[in-house]
Amino acid sequence: MIDLTFFRLVNCPYCRQADKWIAELMDENPAYKDIHINHINEDEQADLADSYDYYYVPSFFLGEKKLHEGAATKEIIKKVLDYCIAAS
Repeated sequence: MIDLTFFRLVNCPYCRQADKWIAELMDENPAYKDIHINHINEDEQADLADSYDYYYVPSFFLGEKKLHEGAATKEIIKKVLDYCIAAS
């Protein structure tokens, strides 16, 4: 299984939108269901969040490789998920 790390904030509208797009994309492409997404609330896991190199949320990492940082579109999130599938 592929582990994608998703740094977010509960009150972030961009993070909530990213959650919706992730759910839509998972419904559209069953291959994405092989990706385990670790949702990290940076308020609750500040030490972990501080160990990664990013400033804006939502941010996506595959291992230590940053795939995206900041406001995203559905297409950007699709590219993140596609990268994860290709890298597996």
